[in-house]
Amino acid sequence: MEDKLTIETPEQIPLEFPLAGIGSRFLAAALDTLIQFAVLIVMVVIGLLVFAGLSTISEKAGLWGIAIYVLGAFTLQSGYFAFFEAVWNGQTPGKRYVHIRVIKDSGRPITTYEAVLRNLMRIVDSVPGYGIGILSMLISSQNKRLGDFVAGTVVVHENPLADQAKVSWNPTQTAAPSGYDVGQLTPEEFQLIETFLLRRGQLCD
Repeated sequence: MEDKLTIETPEQIPLEFPLAGIGSRFLAAALDTLIQFAVLIVMVVIGLLVFAGLSTISEKAGLWGIAIYVLGAFTLQSGYFAFFEAVWNGQTPGKRYVHIRVIKDSGRPITTYEAVLRNLMRIVDSVPGYGIGILSMLISSQNKRLGDFVAGTVVVHENPLADQAKVSWNPTQTAAPSGYDVGQLTPEEFQLIETFLLRRGQLCD
């Protein structure tokens, strides 16, 4: 049975999100790691050229160049996931390719705070060889790693949203009778339906 996150809205309408498993999350992480590695290679080439140029000026300038490069590499390693998840609404390039997204336990989009917090724990999750993170996801009923527990987040598939995008409305087609007289709805019930439709986009983003 597919793992799902079920959220009961204030309107008492359940929303279901299929949870991303270890396979899809590992593939997304592998793609993100390849991107990081490619950027790191470019940084190495640029760093060597800068170091060679600064070394001709003075030894101290060359050491400053090395320090800047180390700082840049550390920032790339530690800030890559947090940056993209904050600005891309819970996705990195790898997650976007695999069609998975990080959201809060409540179903709402994550904030910069959650993006930074869950990725600070990546250092712990990634040792040894992501063993702790994998063990945590195997034990958790919602496939959470330690960073997800700390930040209150989950990783879900975007298949339901993709399916919704395929739905089209053709006004030339004759709609089948629903069998229900909408005239029986009270103003309060109309307002409840309208509230849910307005909130649905926020809950699923």
